Amino acid sequence: MGRNNERNIKKHNDKLHKAQDKIKQAEIVRKEKLKQIVKKFNEDNIQDTNLNKDHGKK
Repeated sequence: MGRNNERNIKKHNDKLHKAQDKIKQAEIVRKEKLKQIVKKFNEDNIQDTNLNKDHGKK
């Protein structure tokens, strides 16, 4: 019997696909976190800009 039988191929492919899915999921989570950080940074900058504008008028 050879090593490349159906059972071994299926096992290998399942393992490979699981690893690929894990990598994809980590990438999605990373992108989502980055979006949240950028959003918060932009909100903070808008607030700082508004404070500086208000402060300059007084």
